[in-house]
Amino acid sequence: MSTVADKLAKKSSHKTSAKQVRLRLVYIDFWSAVKLSFLAAVAIAVVTIVAFFLIYAVISATGLVGKTDSLFKSFTDGTVSLSQVFGLPQVMAVASIIAILNLVIVTVMGAVVAGIYNLAVKITGGLLVGFTSS
Repeated sequence: MSTVADKLAKKSSHKTSAKQVRLRLVYIDFWSAVKLSFLAAVAIAVVTIVAFFLIYAVISATGLVGKTDSLFKSFTDGTVSLSQVFGLPQVMAVASIIAILNLVIVTVMGAVVAGIYNLAVKITGGLLVGFTSS
């Protein structure tokens, strides 16, 4: 009884000559660059929001917010509470705003870099990339 693994093992035992191909990257599609940079920006946005939440959770679990709040109240005669200004909803709102701004900026920068590369190819001739088949 022959399995797929046996067939692949037989194929890999044969030595084939690796063919090497050198190609030039002379164009980056604008919309592909925008889509890829948007996907990277979404990942960065998720990491940003999770990081803000985790940092706030660690700071509040250690009691640093309460100690800083009591110190701040001693300077302001108890009129302003720091925990009202830096609560979880406010921290997550700031994290969301930063994530959205990063989303827009990274997406635009991906498009700009693709455009700059496409213009630079006319001068430099493109990027030489080598591929081998195994």
